[in-house]
Amino acid sequence: MLGQVLGILLATVVIIYVAASWVRDKSTKKAETCPQQEVVQGERRTERPASRDESLPKPISVNYHFTRRCNYRCGFCFHTAKTSFVLPIEEAKRGLKLLKDAGMEKINFSGGEPFLEKGGRYVGELTRYCKQDLGLPSVSIVSNGSLVKEKWFEDYGEYLDILAISCDSFDFETNDLIGRKQGQKDHVASLLKVHDWCNQYKVAFKINTVVNTYNKHEDMTEQIQQLQPVRWKIFQCLLMEGENAGPDALRNAEGFLVTDQEFEDFLTRHKEVACLVPESNKTMQNSYLILDEYMRFLDCRGGGKTPSRSLLDVGVDSALAKSGFDEKMFYKRGGKYVWSKADMKLDW
Repeated sequence: MLGQVLGILLATVVIIYVAASWVRDKSTKKAETCPQQEVVQGERRTERPASRDESLPKPISVNYHFTRRCNYRCGFCFHTAKTSFVLPIEEAKRGLKLLKDAGMEKINFSGGEPFLEKGGRYVGELTRYCKQDLGLPSVSIVSNGSLVKEKWFEDYGEYLDILAISCDSFDFETNDLIGRKQGQKDHVASLLKVHDWCNQYKVAFKINTVVNTYNKHEDMTEQIQQLQPVRWKIFQCLLMEGENAGPDALRNAEGFLVTDQEFEDFLTRHKEVACLVPESNKTMQNSYLILDEYMRFLDCRGGGKTPSRSLLDVGVDSALAKSGFDEKMFYKRGGKYVWSKADMKLDW
């Protein structure tokens, strides 16, 4: 009798062991074949990197306006201080990593004024992260130059490929009329200091100019040729509903507009400047991938800025699908160029 009982117990143990092994093996295979689940980071949820939708353009070059605050009051500004929000830097880095995984090669930090946040350390740390950790071929910044310090170049200059300084005139009174100033500080003097630091710390120097009512007759040829920027980008003053036009705007740029012919006349006057890169309103409006302070792509096709959902919430592809980005115009206007200082072969 005792032998029968022991036999039954032994058989039961064997059955339980076999059943447990089968359940464990099935669970392992399911885990290996299941789609990857959401990753929770802070209060946001994003999916792990997956294969991209090949019908969408790659975000090869992205302009990240991480702040809207500025110490200048340019009358035609089309990205105004409607909020004071800035992402925590670790969230910004997470978004930049998502963009890199989606194909980003160049990041341009803009504003507002990028050097306002934490005395320039915020944009400095993002610059370092994008070059050193993400290994991006090109990292650039657009600034008015008034808050840039030499210490910033000492700490971050090696990670920056291009620094673009906005300069619409070399005349103090004209800059005063435009609003490109802070108090009595001379904007051109700031530009000249930054130019010299760029040469000293081996950062490619660029100038951006907006042709408007107050500078449309100016001849900047002599000064531009003396400064020898790697690029002189010339924009036509552009209206953006909700930014510098319309009842909800913080600026009214109507008085700054120039005609297409006046823009062409400005370009003709400077045709001898080899580094000149012109961009009319038609060329510019939809050919930039613009991220706002929440990491939302901004669709400018309707004459305003319609935001997507944040790529931090929905991923790059879902946000990119709502960007209105004209990839063909991006390449047509020369959006892809030699943008890494290592490839420019500059004589520092």
